[in-house]
Amino acid sequence: MPPKLPPEFFVRRPRTVEKRLAYLCLGSNLGDRAGTMAKAVGLIARSGLKIVARSSLYETPPWGPVPQGPYLNMVVAVETELSARELLHMLLGVEHAFGRDRTREVRFGPRTIDIDILLYGDEVVAEPDLEIPHPRMMERAFALIPLSELAPDLMIEGVAVTAALAGLDRSGIVKVDSRPVSD
Repeated sequence: MPPKLPPEFFVRRPRTVEKRLAYLCLGSNLGDRAGTMAKAVGLIARSGLKIVARSSLYETPPWGPVPQGPYLNMVVAVETELSARELLHMLLGVEHAFGRDRTREVRFGPRTIDIDILLYGDEVVAEPDLEIPHPRMMERAFALIPLSELAPDLMIEGVAVTAALAGLDRSGIVKVDSRPVSD
């Protein structure tokens, strides 16, 4: 007698999932900034994303109208099978794990951790709460300097990262450590 097969709906079928390379910008200007970022990178890795590369840490002046202390920033390249929306929700969960509540904070104010999706493969996303490429990335040296460390030849909307960076004020941005934070 042949073995009894499971019902059709229990049969697992392989599915092809496209992996994407995403670039994430992390920033922190409260508490143990380097420690928080190291823990955040570790949590991102444990959440199922493959960390492909990490930039050095850079101390950067605060950006925006709110008086506050300097930030530490870095960019992490990750490989993911998540959609852009799923990636956003996962990263919001990481921020939440460090006490961030975007609904209760001052825009451009101090942050324990901030994680932005700069790029998600070659995709362009234009939704009210998710824009990729990040809409202000090309104006922010604190994002482009670490991004150019990982991908100097990267083109964003027809402009090379290094060319965009050449036109920005880099004053006050200092490489803190060339060794990436560990998870």
